[in-house]
Formats: sequence, structure tokens, C-alpha cells
Amino acid sequence: MSHLFILFFATFSAAIMAVVFPGLINITAAKTSAKKGKTRGMIFAAGASTTVIFQAYLGVLISKYLYKNPNVIDILLKIALAVFAFFAIYFFILAKRKKDTKKLKSVKLKKSKKNTFFTGMLISALNVLPIAYFCGLNAAWNVSGWIKFQLWDILVFIIAAGLGTFAMLYMYVFYFDKLQEKTDTFARYSDYILSALMAVLLIITFLRLFYS
Repeated sequence: MSHLFILFFATFSAAIMAVVFPGLINITAAKTSAKKGKTRGMIFAAGASTTVIFQAYLGVLISKYLYKNPNVIDILLKIALAVFAFFAIYFFILAKRKKDTKKLKSVKLKKSKKNTFFTGMLISALNVLPIAYFCGLNAAWNVSGWIKFQLWDILVFIIAAGLGTFAMLYMYVFYFDKLQEKTDTFARYSDYILSALMAVLLIITFLRLFYS
């Protein structure tokens, strides 16, 4: 039973490290907070963290038979390649289009209040690399003896992954919300930042796929 505490804190810490550097999810959470307020940013973070729980569970399942199916990682990388290419172009075009009509803004705010949670889930689901991350993490914990592929072990693993992700996203939401004098500038250039991040991830994913 004591190994569950080790499993929780190890996975929680690893999940925090996975999103500590600027990326698609945390930058979008900060962008949501800057444009629509801390509450919306928290709702987005909750949605994204919920998806991470499912991704962590999928990582557990994949780690069980990955040694028999080495092409799984290649498939995930190919999917990630297409996703990053699409969003690099999408966010760049979005940044170019300056829609500042108040009517459009009010409609967006009303919709986002209801759909921010699901938007967080969707954006997080489009980033498939965490599946490979949690798959490798699960395999490492298995070698260390911290996870035994039993029900409680799996539950602790996926919950810790979700909570760790939420904790770091909360920090991003809180951090950008406190810098009130810089939120306008950040919101103005956030789409360019996301586009650049997608381009970097596209290159990294392509190199990983090519050299693998």
C-alpha cells in the first residue's frame, strides 16, 4: 500500500514537469486567462486536465503491449505531425485576422462560458504526445516497482497525472492573471506565440519520426 504514495507523488511531479515549459496547453490556458479572466482559465485547465487523465490511462494500456508493437510510437508521431502542422497554420492565420468588433466579442464570451471546459478537453486531446510520455513514464515506474498494473495502481497513476497537470496550468493562469499590465500585450501576440510553438513542435516531431 505504501508504494501508492510513492507512485502518486512521483507521477504528480512528472506531470508537472511535462507542462512546466511553455507549450500548447499552458500557453492556451494563459491566453484564455488573459482574454477572458482567471475563472475561464481555470475551467480550461480543468478540461485539459480531464483529457490528460484519459491520455494517462491510454498510456498505461499501450505500455502493456508496446514491446510487441513498436510501430505504435511511429503512428502517434505521424498523427502529432499532422496536428502541429495544422495548428501552426491555423494560429498564424488567426493572428493575422484582426476582428475587434464588440458584437463578435460578446458572442464569443457567451459561448466560451459554456464551452471553455470542452475546449480545454479538445485542445488537450489534439496533443497526442502526452500519451507517449505517460506510456514511457508508466514503463519506468513498472521497472522501479511503483506500479503493478492493478486497479488501484492505475487509478492513482491517472489521477496524479491529471492533478499534476492541473496544478501547473493553475500556476500559468494565476501568473498571467497577476501581470495585469502585460495581459493586453500577451493577448495581442498569443496567437503568434502559439503558431511559433506549433512550428517548433512540428520540427521536433518530424526529426523524431525521421531518425526513428
